[in-house]
Amino acid sequence: MTLPIRLDIAVPLAEIVLNKPERRNALSVDMWAAIPALMAEANATPDVKLILLHGGTAGAFAAGADISEFETIYATTDSAKASGQRIADALDAIENSEKPVIAAIEGACVGGGVSLAMAADLRVAGAGVKFGVTPGKLGLVYPAGDTRRLLSAVGPGATKDILFTGRIFAAEEAKSLGLIDRLVETGTALEAARTWAGEIAAISQWSVRATKRMIRGLQNGWTEETPEAESLFLNGFSNEDFKEGYKAFLEKRPAKFTYR
Repeated sequence: MTLPIRLDIAVPLAEIVLNKPERRNALSVDMWAAIPALMAEANATPDVKLILLHGGTAGAFAAGADISEFETIYATTDSAKASGQRIADALDAIENSEKPVIAAIEGACVGGGVSLAMAADLRVAGAGVKFGVTPGKLGLVYPAGDTRRLLSAVGPGATKDILFTGRIFAAEEAKSLGLIDRLVETGTALEAARTWAGEIAAISQWSVRATKRMIRGLQNGWTEETPEAESLFLNGFSNEDFKEGYKAFLEKRPAKFTYR
């Protein structure tokens, strides 16, 4: 049986692949529900250093929600709440991943596709990608968590423009707004993401993961005086990778980092 979403592991990478080409990877409830377990498996695999998120061979990252489910999942307040919680749990699993997540985007990235991409740490898109966030065209409001992530990336003015109009816009504009981090030739986003991941995998993973925690803490209100921030900084001097890193520097050789 072909799964609509799957996890492929080829260390040091794990790849979560959206796999519903017949619907251009429109996101269904079962796809959202599968993400937390896939993320947990990737994070629990010691030799995996980074996680990629992409649309496989569907020709789209994700063309939005699977509208064929709307009459069922939004039939009552309770069913809408349950569906919203499944989606929020999936996005939280990506955003709170211990290991960095890179979204490789091609084709359409609309609605829930943008929500999915914004939960990743980094985003690379092909030049032909079309973006849009369209709850206003359905008489809905974008969820708080999704709005927070969008607001953090592009600021209040651009967030209002994107949500107030529901317009579709090109990858070049997405790059200028800060919605994506890198823009590459059409069809090369996954290759670029794998190369980018390889660069990150080559340095200390203790440093990478600690940096992710530091940035998240600062976004959530840490200051220089916050005990968690100070502790995280000081822990660096006793971790195994620092000992190897400064020894390798003195000996003028590449470091062999072992933290997993």
